[in-house]
Amino acid sequence: MAQKATIYKVELSVSDMDRHYYETYKLTVAKHPSETDERLMVRLLAFALNAHEQLEMTKGISTDDEPDIWQKSLSGELELWVALGLPSEKLVRQSCGKSSKVIVYSYGGKTAEMWWDKLKGSTTRFDNLQVTNLSEKDTGELGRLASRSMKLQINIQDGEVMVSVDDGVVYVTPVEWKAALS
Repeated sequence: MAQKATIYKVELSVSDMDRHYYETYKLTVAKHPSETDERLMVRLLAFALNAHEQLEMTKGISTDDEPDIWQKSLSGELELWVALGLPSEKLVRQSCGKSSKVIVYSYGGKTAEMWWDKLKGSTTRFDNLQVTNLSEKDTGELGRLASRSMKLQINIQDGEVMVSVDDGVVYVTPVEWKAALS
């Protein structure tokens, strides 16, 4: 019998001083049975880093043809494709063809570094691709903050991120491995 997704209720308050964006979201997030708490929290962090009124969580991990998060224009065009982890070169290439901007949030320490060393040469032609790495230490600490019902506060200033849940606080420093030109 297939396992069911676990539902997380999240009140996410985003204070992005870099973009002057401030909003609170009430999210119901389905955590796939194969998804870890660490990945769930990275997904919420990626949502906050790109917060926008049209930004949406997708089916993500359970489908091959959707990112984890996307943003569509009012006319339905794909403006932003956000993928987590270490997608294949083929998936990166396809997503760059489908969306105006693609952001990959990689994590996993040495494994992520090896993935990027292998992939970076083939990504130079994608001006709409951004690759941002999150350290293994930071994502591990984020995973420990996860709970089924969370009030999550994410503050972003000068590229630094402070994530707080109840009494727990994690500081995350995203490192840009490739900047998007468009």
